Amino acid sequence: MINQTRRTLLTAMPALTGAATILGFTGSRLGALGQAVDGKPPASFPRQDEDAVSAIVSASHTQLERVQALVSERPALAKASWDWGFGDWESALGAASHMGRRDIAEVLMAHGARPTIFTFAMLGALDVVRALVSGHPGIQHTPGPHGITLLAHARVSASRNDDEAARAMVDYLESLGDADPVPTSLELSDDAQAAYLGHYRIGRGPEEVLVVERHRQGWLMLRRGDASGRRLHRVEAHGFAPAGAPSVRVRFEVVGDRAVSVTVHDPAPLVTGTRVTG
Repeated sequence: MINQTRRTLLTAMPALTGAATILGFTGSRLGALGQAVDGKPPASFPRQDEDAVSAIVSASHTQLERVQALVSERPALAKASWDWGFGDWESALGAASHMGRRDIAEVLMAHGARPTIFTFAMLGALDVVRALVSGHPGIQHTPGPHGITLLAHARVSASRNDDEAARAMVDYLESLGDADPVPTSLELSDDAQAAYLGHYRIGRGPEEVLVVERHRQGWLMLRRGDASGRRLHRVEAHGFAPAGAPSVRVRFEVVGDRAVSVTVHDPAPLVTGTRVTG
């Protein structure tokens, strides 16, 4: 059994141009922002258009100028949240927080974004985080978006912003001893991964297929159609938990050395796909 820690990954994030893809999403939904067409509002009206929500959350990881433009045009987007899959919700401010982007966070908060303990950890607001931990013991081991820990938020901020406040936050959270709970994942060799790779049909439409593939970093990913994928942590013999959704199970039925179907549980069965390729 090995621990799949995010520590090394998160420390390196600010230097990675494709950091968002490493966590299992691509940020590719940066198209139309739901403006009225021929005088008609988008179908989601009065809710915010999902393309606009995806755009602001994706951009908030790394793109300051893009964020400034989006919230200048539509300030309420600063409070938007996006479900990357299986209930792995992330706000625009949450994205900036786990990337150590204080500049982006300040823009979002100036337009009404609501900070959380993860934001304050990234900002180096030690008095605030200390008060929250004191008032709500145990809050320090609550995972953030994608399962990223509170201490990881502080560490990536210290790596990017290297100042006294950031270093003091890391020291404090390390002293707690439980602010960095790392998901445990059973080891899975490349040969063992091959048993699951392929396409699983869940319906007739072009998007009605679940795709299991290997990420370039070596772990398994699950996506629906052409949508963003989620990293899979192996937690049982043929069962996995998607990143950021520890209560969800992706279980494969394996015959011999090959999976023939996959079922997603949350915790009751939601959908079953039959393998068609791979």
